[in-house]
Amino acid sequence: MEQPPDPGFAPGLTARVELTVSDTDTALAVGSGDVPVLGTPRVLALAEAATVAATATRLLPGMTTVGLRVELDHTMPTPVGRTVVAQAWLTEVTGRRLHFDVSVTDGSTMVAQGRVERALVDRHRFVERASRTP
Repeated sequence: MEQPPDPGFAPGLTARVELTVSDTDTALAVGSGDVPVLGTPRVLALAEAATVAATATRLLPGMTTVGLRVELDHTMPTPVGRTVVAQAWLTEVTGRRLHFDVSVTDGSTMVAQGRVERALVDRHRFVERASRTP
């Protein structure tokens, strides 16, 4: 039987994470382009890290979340040395699915925004099932 979500997951949970952009975070370094600015894969990873942080203290033992869907608009470049902040807000809980609005800012400038959907899963069963996948 599928375990219901933890009742602690309700719209309004939020978290933020910061990153000071280094040479290893650039589009050039991560292979998503040839310019020395914050690469979109790192923007996405930062946004997802904020969603993980928002759920971390509410997870039941043995549970985790996994990413299901991402919608992200990366609209402004960020040079090396700048600090960006990713913020995630839990906006909807549908069964095991958690829907977040996310934003990444550089000071008052919006760098990226979008939505991330994660699912609550039993960590052991998930890893076991993944290892059987061909």
